[in-house]
Amino acid sequence: MQTLNLNGNQMPILGLGTWKSAPGEVYTAVKEAIKIGYRHIDCAAIYNNEKEVGKAIKESIAEGIVAREQLWITSKLWNNMHGEENVIPALKKTLADLQLDYLDLYLIHWPVAQGKLFVGASRAEHFVSLEDRPIANTWKGMEKAVENGLTKTIGVSNFSMKKLKELLTASTIKPAINQVEIHPYFQQDELVDFCHSNNIHLTAYSPLGSPDRPTGLKGENEPILLEDKTIESIANKHKHSIAQTILAWDINRGISVIPKSVNPERLKQSLQAAELELPDSDMQTIKSLNKNFRLVNGKFFELPGGPYTAKNIWDE
Repeated sequence: MQTLNLNGNQMPILGLGTWKSAPGEVYTAVKEAIKIGYRHIDCAAIYNNEKEVGKAIKESIAEGIVAREQLWITSKLWNNMHGEENVIPALKKTLADLQLDYLDLYLIHWPVAQGKLFVGASRAEHFVSLEDRPIANTWKGMEKAVENGLTKTIGVSNFSMKKLKELLTASTIKPAINQVEIHPYFQQDELVDFCHSNNIHLTAYSPLGSPDRPTGLKGENEPILLEDKTIESIANKHKHSIAQTILAWDINRGISVIPKSVNPERLKQSLQAAELELPDSDMQTIKSLNKNFRLVNGKFFELPGGPYTAKNIWDE
């Protein structure tokens, strides 16, 4: 499988996402994924399933299916643990849950800060502005995590170009990854070009349009990516599934993808997508489908009197 070079560390371009994977299901999915050849698992503290993921990883290693050195494990710092002094304690909790000595990649999950006691912030006063809890301060904790050997590489998620520029200026260790929403209906070409020109790789979350995301994150009359007739036509031409075609489109752009599934057959299909190549004509056809339609829009952080809006999160 193609890999992306992150400061000398090789990240498989396709991984298994674990967001929205239900308790009981995620353990089985991770075990099956590793068994059939996945070597990249994307996790996060806020997904509330890292203990199950860790159990599956530990058993897979113990059974001789894979060695720890062959795996790429990513996790993310949640919003209530921003601040230099909070990063390493949060990371150590994640490592304990995953039963690992180190991560391969640790990300700041959102450019959004919350009070330490408020994991699921629901009131304006639960949030802390970035003026009071600067990203640059949190990043110092991320850099210390690398220095202490707790993670090989560090990066961010859901960062705009403006926030990346500020971080690049303030950092000693540059972010290796920006994990953001990317799919044919939301292609983010300007951000992709900026990241690539600054040696920041991208990971696409919700690469298939996240049809199973919570109802509260959905709008009315949303376009359904997996039902797109143009992509279906390309998929049929090459005898691929629609999902495989979409994943191959991202991978052919040099963008890593982390589709989530707990279905064994879909796990296999996604893994096969890493080996597919689309001709330039099909890449251009899919490029023409862009709607600038963001699915995970950040409006769930908007509260009257609070410091965050979708506009200032994305700097749009």
